[in-house]
Amino acid sequence: MKRASTLRNRLIAAAVFAVVLASAPVRAHAVSKEIIQLQTQVQQLLDMVQRLQSTLDTRFGVLQNLAQQTADQAKQMSTAVNDLQQKINAQNDAVSGKVDTVSGQVQSLNDSVDELKSRVAKLDKTVQDLQAQLQNVQNPAQPGAMPNGAPAGGSALPGGGQAPGAMVPGAPATSQTPPLQETYQSGLRDYNAGRYPLAAGEFQDVLHYYPLDDLAGAAQFYLGEIAYQQKHYEEAVNAYSLVLEGFSGNAKAPAAQLHKGLALLAMNKRDAGIHELRLLIQRHPRTPEASSARTKLNSMGVKVVTAR
Repeated sequence: MKRASTLRNRLIAAAVFAVVLASAPVRAHAVSKEIIQLQTQVQQLLDMVQRLQSTLDTRFGVLQNLAQQTADQAKQMSTAVNDLQQKINAQNDAVSGKVDTVSGQVQSLNDSVDELKSRVAKLDKTVQDLQAQLQNVQNPAQPGAMPNGAPAGGSALPGGGQAPGAMVPGAPATSQTPPLQETYQSGLRDYNAGRYPLAAGEFQDVLHYYPLDDLAGAAQFYLGEIAYQQKHYEEAVNAYSLVLEGFSGNAKAPAAQLHKGLALLAMNKRDAGIHELRLLIQRHPRTPEASSARTKLNSMGVKVVTAR
């Protein structure tokens, strides 16, 4: 391009010089054949300059067109790359969400299996206890005989009678089982009043004497609450886990899972706490506890995955 411009300038200069010479005043008899040839050559040079100018303009237009096409193609390619990157990011997010969902579902299945195992073990223990009680009722212990032949626990009367107030052999002992509702309500009052040791004892009685009742699950939950209030987080986590394993259908199960997650976070077990909160959202998505779990996760900057 630079050489063509230099050549064009030289040609123009030569043509101008020739025109100046041709236009200089000469005498008529001085016009010769050489001057005519020179004018012809000048005209040819001018034509060549015009053709060169036209060629340069044409090629310059082609170059401009090519440059514009290249810029347009680069812009289109950049747009296509950005769109592809967005699609890849969206697919990665979708795959990540599905992996988290599947992981949560697998964990839920494992928790359900563990819960069934725990229930079977409790039922087996209950059956064994019932069998032992049945054997005790069917085969009561025989009281030892006194040296004079009178049964233990009372004095014999003439004729083989029993003294008033004497224990009758085989009579069932007075039941010492505390009433369920009264014991549970008493434990709840003591818990609300901050009398944690008394409340813990009463909730333990509910669990001991009524292990299969719904209130047993609530009593186990409040044992976790007592430990949580006293900042015994590891003990609280164990208590909440017993609620989730043995009483998963209990009304206190969502609260137990929420507080278990919070207790794990308080123990600086971030991953385990997040896992519990996500499980709560998946298992009980429409409960107030699930809403609290979402709020907690959002405040931690953790993505909340909703099962599809």
